[in-house]
Amino acid sequence: MTKKKLILQIDFRSGLPIYTQIVNQIHAQVASGILKPGDQLPTVRALAEELRVNFNTVARAYRILDEERIISTQQGRGTYITEIPPPKVSEKFRREALEALTQRYISEARRLEFSKSEIKQMVNEQLKAWTESDEFQS
Repeated sequence: MTKKKLILQIDFRSGLPIYTQIVNQIHAQVASGILKPGDQLPTVRALAEELRVNFNTVARAYRILDEERIISTQQGRGTYITEIPPPKVSEKFRREALEALTQRYISEARRLEFSKSEIKQMVNEQLKAWTESDEFQS
């Protein structure tokens, strides 16, 4: 079992609750293979300190992940990623992660007072540039 440095980016200006951001990002990291079965996560207290959020916020996120059987907390030993979820669940996690990213992007663009058409145009331009680059894979 490996102790993993969990990298989460919390957007305090997002309308999305912090515990949901934590859950979504852990889902995405499990689905993408960044977090693997047996990887140990930080304690609730350590993650709360690192993210500078309330202990109960992280505890709520961990409780949700535990109920989904994504993580398992073993008293006195720590919190670990459980087995890899089935493909259907992984796809759901990936979709939720993309949705959360999109919501953050749109929220930030609207905060900067871009119109819907400006936002849409920029997304289309970036997708076009991406498809024309060597990085495009699908």
